[in-house]
Amino acid sequence: MGRLRRQLGLHAGIFTLRRKELLWFYQEGASFLFPEAWDKFVEPIPIVERHDLMSAYYRRLTGSDENERLRCAQAWSVWELSTSRLYIDPEHIKHAEEDTFCLQFARIECHYFVHGGFFSADTQLLDHVDRIRHIPTTIVQGRYDVVCPATTAWELYKRFPEAEFTVISDAGHSAKEAGTTSALVAAADKYKTL
Repeated sequence: MGRLRRQLGLHAGIFTLRRKELLWFYQEGASFLFPEAWDKFVEPIPIVERHDLMSAYYRRLTGSDENERLRCAQAWSVWELSTSRLYIDPEHIKHAEEDTFCLQFARIECHYFVHGGFFSADTQLLDHVDRIRHIPTTIVQGRYDVVCPATTAWELYKRFPEAEFTVISDAGHSAKEAGTTSALVAAADKYKTL
């Protein structure tokens, strides 16, 4: 197939796996915007363990009780899918009811999250952005992205000013929202001649 000679970066919904990003989404922050979905997310976890939801979920997602694993995987997945678009899409959320999808999705995410992405420092990705600043890059961020708030994309852009930075005013986290899709396609079209 030959050697890859061109590199480019298209990024939507910037997530650097910092503890404050994880706590915003899985402990307190996003919960204020989606209280009805949050109640469903915390429901499988006993009140005494809710001070550290990621760890509580991790114990259950990796535990031996199959029913509890599935119940927690579905609750985890429903939470994320319920918050990933500006306009809640019930059909999208139904995907979380699929056993294989939700178990894989929740277990992989939770595993990386409780281990800090296996990074040596909380800010490792931002600290090493100089390694990719030579790559033509477009950052596309939904203004109302609750999963990966715009502040992270903005912090990346400040350390990577060569990148193009586009905020989609009517989008959340999903790359399938019209404005985000259009911006990503436009960037890909621009880069196809590199």
